[in-house]
Amino acid sequence: MPLLVKRALIKGFLVGDYQHRQAEFVKDVSEWLREGKLKYKEDVVERLDRAPHAFIGLLQGKNFGKLIVKVSDDPTR
Repeated sequence: MPLLVKRALIKGFLVGDYQHRQAEFVKDVSEWLREGKLKYKEDVVERLDRAPHAFIGLLQGKNFGKLIVKVSDDPTR
């Protein structure tokens, strides 16, 4: 009822609404990462046999940032 009386507006967006700006986004974010303006965290678990335990920890909120299971070295580097 308070939402109706106070005329609250809830508005969201879908990433697809801005697909036409993807190249601009990639350019900007790449620059921010190089300059250190954008920070991120990764929770890296080594070896595939540890993935189930990592997944359970993810569901329990024990990880931080993006959870990654590293199964081998990056062959492109």
